[in-house]
Amino acid sequence: MIVFHVAVTTAEGYLTRRMPFRGANLEYLMDLRARGFVIAGGPAPDGLSWDLFVRARQPEDIGKLVEGSPFFVNGLWTSYAPRSFGHFLEPWDTAPPRPGESRIATLVEGAAPDPEMASFALIEARGAGRLLLGGFFPDGTCLAFMRLSEPNEAVSTLESSGVFSPGSLRGRPLIHVI
Repeated sequence: MIVFHVAVTTAEGYLTRRMPFRGANLEYLMDLRARGFVIAGGPAPDGLSWDLFVRARQPEDIGKLVEGSPFFVNGLWTSYAPRSFGHFLEPWDTAPPRPGESRIATLVEGAAPDPEMASFALIEARGAGRLLLGGFFPDGTCLAFMRLSEPNEAVSTLESSGVFSPGSLRGRPLIHVI
């Protein structure tokens, strides 16, 4: 299976229009998770996007997974862009979904000139309980799903390793739903 990061764009008014479909969408994603396809994900707090981490046999399968979502079927997700990881660090555990709670996490993305050394930084962050999952795209870009709620703290955690291109790391909040 190939692991992908899928960046999903939401429709205008997503935050006010989502409630009738939220339960069905969560159920759909949880079913995919139980079957091993969805690893983690959630929306940006501003409602402008979603991020999903999924497994698929081939890139074409991503469309079936995303387009089957009640949010996509009902026009709340409008487009998506998958990127496959060349190297992926699996989570040690899968946090149970908590739809009634806001668990803010941070996605950190940036250049890793030496992905092998940067892998050690991710492993260390995972061991310290600061990283859920992460990986590297073929172009050397790192994407890390940090358990930390403050983007500056998440970026600083990885920057302190000294293996990422200086100033390249950017953090953005994510509501950890799945």
